[in-house]
Amino acid sequence: MGRALVLNASYQPLCVVPDRRALVLALKGKAEVLHTNGHVFRSETLAFQAPSVVRLHYFVKVPHRGRTTLSRRAVLVRDAFECQYCGRQAENVDHIVPKSRGGGHTWDNVVAACRPCNSRKENRNPAEVGMRLRHPPGRPHDSVWIMVAVERVDPQWIQYLSLPTSRRHSLQA
Repeated sequence: MGRALVLNASYQPLCVVPDRRALVLALKGKAEVLHTNGHVFRSETLAFQAPSVVRLHYFVKVPHRGRTTLSRRAVLVRDAFECQYCGRQAENVDHIVPKSRGGGHTWDNVVAACRPCNSRKENRNPAEVGMRLRHPPGRPHDSVWIMVAVERVDPQWIQYLSLPTSRRHSLQA
């Protein structure tokens, strides 16, 4: 089953829904289809392209915008699954200042790391082992929650997620 990105009337990402639900929103006149994903829903006499991105016709006020919570997957997504010490494929997270030395479990202190770099650094600061960070860590963009929630980001969604261009190429794979 496919998924569709639902945008507010202001083109702000709201949620991800099954493409069948997005089609119902469009058929009821509540949303317009901006992109399709190539699948076709058929009835006895009609055929409809499955939506990939829909925009609501009315504005939905979001009372509280939740921030992405700090998790292993969120850190890997933020860092594009790339080791922040050497650039290889990352499968671990590493505390820049180790927790045993007073480092916190915060967005500014956690980065994605490959196993060899994580093992090499161990319980030390990067400077003590001659390692440098490729990018400074920080709180991710607000739309990262979508990429954390879904397995794969549809390439048609990226223009609506307001991602930095350096992170876009790795999410399309």
